[in-house]
Amino acid sequence: MGKKQKKAEAETDAERVEDDRAENELELTNGDSHKKKKKKKNKERNVSDKEVIKAKEIPTVSVAISGSIINNAQSLELATRLAGQIARAATIFRIDEVVVFDNKSSYEKEDRTLTTDNYSDENESGAAFFVRILRYLETPQYLRKALFPKHCNLRFVGMLPPLDAPHHLRKHEWAPFREGVTLNEKVPNSGETLVDVGLSKNVSINQVLEPGIRVTVAMGTNRNLDSDSPRQVVSLLKPREEAGLYWGYRVRYASNISSVFKDCPYKGGYDHLIGTSEHGLIINSSELSLPAFRQQL
Repeated sequence: MGKKQKKAEAETDAERVEDDRAENELELTNGDSHKKKKKKKNKERNVSDKEVIKAKEIPTVSVAISGSIINNAQSLELATRLAGQIARAATIFRIDEVVVFDNKSSYEKEDRTLTTDNYSDENESGAAFFVRILRYLETPQYLRKALFPKHCNLRFVGMLPPLDAPHHLRKHEWAPFREGVTLNEKVPNSGETLVDVGLSKNVSINQVLEPGIRVTVAMGTNRNLDSDSPRQVVSLLKPREEAGLYWGYRVRYASNISSVFKDCPYKGGYDHLIGTSEHGLIINSSELSLPAFRQQL
């Protein structure tokens, strides 16, 4: 009788163990399935987040600043420092466009042919000086000598801290895109042009361009500069659209404040405007909510 009871208890224990094992396997299977579903959901969420981030990065932000701000500086050195601080702030906050407008009297002759190309011993007006410094600082260091001839108003730019923007690359750094300037030398027996992109060796592009033109070059993943395959010139918007890189600001001169809006380079103009004034209302950042926009000024 005792033997039969022990045998029955052993069979019961074996069945219990088998049931526990089956239950554990079921939980494990359900757990794996749950994990797979969770991973899939997380993957979908990550893709969605990337799309949202990309959508947020597409809009542009512009700032319009009066050129007379430079006239308040007491010396050329202080004016250069002031312009440098504004250029650095524009880079830190990823500003796409800086518009410098003249707010001089209407009877003064408007200068619609503002350039920063020629050497001059004369000091420029506030707006012209401001535009020159902003453009100079936005340009990568290795291109400045080729794109900016000597000018008296650039005397103090050497003391300004670098902007350190993503497109201001060092010689040892590799990136999918680089800024370059076209050179006089041509690739023999081909429709290619040599471009200085700030590396140890010039690269060729698959176009024939005049020398002295600033271009954005897609470098790709091939780091072999001795390769015969030419690089491709792309739009300056490409680094932002493809890699999400901030690629510096563009500088635009406006002869008056109305030209800031009238000559807007974006299709449809600025669709969201924010104005500041010493006579305006004081608004805390917590109270300011921005609607969806394409181009903000």
